[in-house]
Amino acid sequence: MNQKNKDFIEFLTKSGVNFFLKNKPNNYYENKGLINNSKKQETIQPNLSEINSLEKLFDYIKSSDNCLLKETAKSTVLSDGNPNSSLMIIGEAPGKEEDETGLPFVGKAGQLLNKMLLSINIDRKDVYITNVVPWRPPNNRTPLDNEIMQCLPFLQRHIEIVKPKIILLLGATAAKAILSTTLSISKLRSSWHSYSTINMKKSINSLVSYHPAFLLRSPNYKKEAWDDLKMLKKKINDENI
Repeated sequence: MNQKNKDFIEFLTKSGVNFFLKNKPNNYYENKGLINNSKKQETIQPNLSEINSLEKLFDYIKSSDNCLLKETAKSTVLSDGNPNSSLMIIGEAPGKEEDETGLPFVGKAGQLLNKMLLSINIDRKDVYITNVVPWRPPNNRTPLDNEIMQCLPFLQRHIEIVKPKIILLLGATAAKAILSTTLSISKLRSSWHSYSTINMKKSINSLVSYHPAFLLRSPNYKKEAWDDLKMLKKKINDENI
């Protein structure tokens, strides 16, 4: 060891350094138990666009830490009904009852939705139901824009896998997420919209209406909601869906 190296080591020692690195550095955090390295190779999540089944998609969503809403929710509420249905209904987010049961639209708003569907001779079990956000926001508040954006890739892939022929968007949150708009429900309803992604070969007819929870608070809008349901039924009949 030359004099220069000796002087440097003496300097380090006087500075309080009492150990030196080997050729292969120690992982300080692992040695201190701050990193769990029991699994040398972590499982790599698949690319979302490569997932082609609902089962794999749901596993992906459940294992995701992409949205902070998951930390305060009891359940990951994914869907209900028939995934082979031509009609897909998209709401806002789970509420208290949905968070407890793990199913969408099972509270009072869900009961009203069931009646709305029956009024046009559609049974709930024959449609497919989901929400923009699969985790309940605290105190049933409206999902924030960043929370919607965090969950939107899940919803987009959900739609791509199910391939419905018609989407019924219930409430402003669903309309904003799917149609990328800030227009109000009153301006969006009464007309058909098109929804598509880069992975879809054909766009999907989409209809906007009021969320059942809103109708429970504001029953004077039920007449407009009934008009929307008649539009939906006419489209189903006209296209023999």
